Amino acid sequence: MFFILSKTLSYLVRPLVLIVMVIAIGWVTKNPTWKRRFYVLSILLLLFFSNEFIANEAVNAWEIKATPFSEIQRDYAYGILLSGAAKKEVGPEDRVYIGSGADRINHTMQLYKMGRIRKILVSGGSGRLVDIGEREADDLAALLQLMGIPPEDILIENTSRNTHESAMKVKEMLEGKTKPEDCLLITSAFHMRRSMACFAKAGWPAQAFSTDFLGHHRKYSFDILFVPKLEAILWWQILSKEGFGFVAYWLAGYI
Repeated sequence: MFFILSKTLSYLVRPLVLIVMVIAIGWVTKNPTWKRRFYVLSILLLLFFSNEFIANEAVNAWEIKATPFSEIQRDYAYGILLSGAAKKEVGPEDRVYIGSGADRINHTMQLYKMGRIRKILVSGGSGRLVDIGEREADDLAALLQLMGIPPEDILIENTSRNTHESAMKVKEMLEGKTKPEDCLLITSAFHMRRSMACFAKAGWPAQAFSTDFLGHHRKYSFDILFVPKLEAILWWQILSKEGFGFVAYWLAGYI
């Protein structure tokens, strides 16, 4: 029930949904004064959420910072690669499609090739409300093998539906084989804060290695300060999902 409820409610806090709701309220409102106020509010919300400077500041405050490879002073037994990088809405289904989260794969590969992680545990099943049988961990594991990683160095956890379940199942798989401090947790920077909290709550506080960053260094150019950007709205979409997820997980006792 929590899985279905959290997935459903998370859509209501997303910026575009919020803006459309305000416009819809203004449309059905009979009072001319309030109708005008709702329309003005929708415009202000659109300008706010489409401002790249504001969105970038919010993203940089939320994302867990990158770890330079030069600052990794030791090797780790496992790299725990969380799913969320594959695209399932395209075809044909004879290959693996990677979306904006490709750096999760690239940087995991780099860590392995550098000898910083000895094995890779790919975690993640289906996060859909309706399970159609897809298992992203299987796809990512197959892709890693195509990139040259031996099958014996890849472990697969493909039954979890969310980050909380991933943390619990990863702990079950690794407990007795290694220690949390010998594991690197690899996921997108915007997802890392919730992931770290879930793994810590599960009793497996692995070290963080963020990838796939949304934000950039602070800039003051005219287009960033004043020109509305679709990318800024997309960043807020992601931040609202993660922020809602963090609060929902806290209320459920997952973090």
